[in-house]
Amino acid sequence: MNGIINIYKPSGMTSHSVVSRIRKFTGVKRVGHSGTLDPMACGVLPVLVGNAASVQELITGHDKVYRAGILFGVTTDTADITGTVTEKKNVEFTEKDLQDVISRFIGKQMQVPPMYSAIKMDGVKLYDLARRGIEVERKAREIIIYSITVSKAFDGVRCELDISCSKGTYIRTLGEDIGKALGCGACLDKLERLSCGKYTSEDAVKLEDVEQLYLNGNTKAIEDMLTSPETLFAELSAVHLPEFYTRLALNGAEIYLKKARVPEKLFEKSNMCRLYMDNNNFFAIGELLDYPDGKAIKIKYRFV
Repeated sequence: MNGIINIYKPSGMTSHSVVSRIRKFTGVKRVGHSGTLDPMACGVLPVLVGNAASVQELITGHDKVYRAGILFGVTTDTADITGTVTEKKNVEFTEKDLQDVISRFIGKQMQVPPMYSAIKMDGVKLYDLARRGIEVERKAREIIIYSITVSKAFDGVRCELDISCSKGTYIRTLGEDIGKALGCGACLDKLERLSCGKYTSEDAVKLEDVEQLYLNGNTKAIEDMLTSPETLFAELSAVHLPEFYTRLALNGAEIYLKKARVPEKLFEKSNMCRLYMDNNNFFAIGELLDYPDGKAIKIKYRFV
């Protein structure tokens, strides 16, 4: 099996556990995912099976949308409700104060990743250091918050926000920072990823449904849930190669545009393209490179 399955990760399970389950259900060893969701979090987790795992870096780079429940007046060491409470304060701001503060966080900004994160420093994940009581300095990263809208109104202690953001955004940190700006502190009591790129919660498959198919021995139905990595590259030009050049490309050779009669105008918007066999089967993503003898396509991501 090769492809991407959009799993709705349940709360209380690690992303690594989801990958392990899909590995078992599909019988495929090479399985990855689109970016870690906290165990507390639920929602969209595209899982990449087989050769599709080679584009893991591309999916993790997609913009995302989250729904976050923010509990005001409570600060924890993990910035969510699962952590140890470190401070409590009265909540005294108004709905207008909340809207004013939210507006300050929209746009490009620098964000310091939390200690409780999967980022590695000297080969050790930050959350492993945090659990040992060790805090290290983290470099701020540029992120973009495209929009923040209130999806569940502020009730005096809590609200829910829908947040559209770039890759690398930590919603726990954002919630904590909003609480600091309001003077009372805050932590997340809910986090749901509504979308990751083109993958949405409406299209996601429940993990227990995949498990039931596995228990019923219906691996064909599981395979049918996989979508081709081709769908990630719809904006790229398509290049169809004759059988001879397909074999050369799959053997690692560069394919010169002039020899394969591929128009250079196909690469006006991007130096990448979708590669197809002469039977119209998608098999790779190619990259246009400059060589001494001219411009040529070389496989960057292979799917067969």
